[in-house]
Amino acid sequence: MALLRSVGTTLEMIKWEHSVLTLPFGLTGAVLAARGIPSLHTSLWIVVALVAARSAAMAFNRLADAAIDAANPRTRVRAIPAGKLSKSFVAWFVVVASAVLVLAAYQLNPLAFYLSPVALAIVFLYSFSKRFTRWTHVVLGIAMGTAPAAAWIAVRGSLDPRILILSAAVVFWGAGFDILYSCQDYEFDREASIYSVPKAFGIPTALVIARLFHVITVLLLGWMVEAFGLGRIAVAGVVFVALLLIYEHSLVKHDDLSRVNAAFFTMNGLVSMAFLFFIAADLLLAR
Repeated sequence: MALLRSVGTTLEMIKWEHSVLTLPFGLTGAVLAARGIPSLHTSLWIVVALVAARSAAMAFNRLADAAIDAANPRTRVRAIPAGKLSKSFVAWFVVVASAVLVLAAYQLNPLAFYLSPVALAIVFLYSFSKRFTRWTHVVLGIAMGTAPAAAWIAVRGSLDPRILILSAAVVFWGAGFDILYSCQDYEFDREASIYSVPKAFGIPTALVIARLFHVITVLLLGWMVEAFGLGRIAVAGVVFVALLLIYEHSLVKHDDLSRVNAAFFTMNGLVSMAFLFFIAADLLLAR
């Protein structure tokens, strides 16, 4: 029972349900690779791999940031600084989640298996980036942007440069909303010498940069639709994503960050799920 409670606490700590942020974009890559719905075997192991990768990355981040979280009033209630979980338990969770990712990649194809350690290295890098670059948000975006390309490789066993357009869109999407989220820690980052865009440029400018990143996201999604020769439904998906992002930014003001969580979790979950729905519908109806 103690083990189950610790696992449950760990899943709560890493907000595993927020896998919905990147999982749909990863599945979009799989759908594009298959020009429809991949086989059940492939789809299942892609989901396992993506969830395992995010779980390992988030647990590793909580482990690496334990001292920072303990000093930050907003995060000191997290499981490790609050004493609910030991660092050794979280470290073992990272090891197990990483092993599940490697196993899932092995079940898919040789290239996915060989690249799985590279994927882990990329997602783990984010945990240290806030210590040396203000563009840590872009590093997070790159970690998230591996999902569509990885899913394409999982289906095809090779890489098509066109899927990198979707990966780039996810990079700017993830970086943009992470900038919004990090505005909450502006004062702490200044005091603790943590690197971030809000700390470097101030909150008003950070919001402008986040908006610019999301404009680039929409442009890249439009380019991706054209590159894959998709139809009107996919175009409608890009428009819908643009509208969601506009609404997301309307929720966050430089002098009112009270709705950052709604903008971060709810709206971005809708963005990724909606885009998967529109792309899948376009491909299936085209058949």
